[in-house]
Amino acid sequence: MKSEIKTALILGIVIAMGLVIISITFSTLDEKSETANIQEAKTLDKIDKSRFKMAPDLVGISHYLNTTPEELKKQIENKVVLYDIWTYSCINCVRTLPYITAWDDKYEEQGLLVIGIHSPEFEFEKNPENVKMAIEKYGIEYPVVMDNDMETWKAFENRYWPRKYIADHEGYIRYDHIGEGGYQETEKIIQQLLEERDASLGIQMASSGPLVELEEFEHTMFRTPELYFGYNFAQNRNQLGSDEGFQPEKIVSYSEPDKIDLHKFYPIGNWKNHEDSMELASANGSIKLLYNAKEVNLVTANNAELEIFLDGEPLPSKYSGKDIIFENKITVSEPGLYNIISSEISSSHTMEIKVVGKGFQIFTFTFG
Repeated sequence: MKSEIKTALILGIVIAMGLVIISITFSTLDEKSETANIQEAKTLDKIDKSRFKMAPDLVGISHYLNTTPEELKKQIENKVVLYDIWTYSCINCVRTLPYITAWDDKYEEQGLLVIGIHSPEFEFEKNPENVKMAIEKYGIEYPVVMDNDMETWKAFENRYWPRKYIADHEGYIRYDHIGEGGYQETEKIIQQLLEERDASLGIQMASSGPLVELEEFEHTMFRTPELYFGYNFAQNRNQLGSDEGFQPEKIVSYSEPDKIDLHKFYPIGNWKNHEDSMELASANGSIKLLYNAKEVNLVTANNAELEIFLDGEPLPSKYSGKDIIFENKITVSEPGLYNIISSEISSSHTMEIKVVGKGFQIFTFTFG
């Protein structure tokens, strides 16, 4: 036999043996991978879920936004569900929304369902048109249910805004978080429960990728607490500094204060006392307070023009909040949250808000 033929024959045998070895190797790897998946599923089956509560049904829902009751029922099946209890005039809730919308965008196709449970603090937050505007403003595309009578809030035994509960694909609540922060921890739980879901349902796992990174608001340690203008909301809180005090459902003529104490507010002029707010009963009025914070927000309703003064001078541009449009003035119309002061560092200031607009309502001041 010629040497060329011998060489070709040997080369062919070597190639054939190589293909056999490669085939056996891949077969072994597949078996190992399948064994690993089976072993992982068995491990997950051993998780004792007796200590976890089942997520309650969504009850007492008055309106469904971005979904229907029928669609939502189907969507929940075999999904990891993040229940976000929020309300749109709550600044703490608003600060969490960029993370929640980012998680929805990132993990929706991997089996995460976000449900916003809108449990209102004030009457105007029960209006679906107001909530729809908030949903559009904050770019919320996931389902939002309006829990106007707080029945779902009670079913979760909740007491806080905001609060996030995460249920696994079988409906067990595996995690909850109160307030802002804890974003990396929360996202890691989402990833873990999605992995459990994939293993349990026999779905090939997708890579979770890096965690969402956004600039987190840094709170001031010593800051003025939230100030409530409603006589019912302000119970057990000594926040109204005026000598006239709260007088339920009456129009009160509040006088200029002789002095202003830290963490208290002083309405001036004729204001009607409501259980959740104060309403300007004349064409003009004002509000004074001495606060410590780097950010000031207020929750209002009805049309008015507000002019902001800081330490007796028109609000400087370096302290202007994002809702201050022209110099030291802001026009409010839609009921909701407005940011009027924002600065890099916390400091104490005397603020005065001069109000033009009978019927203007103010509900709270919040600080950051």
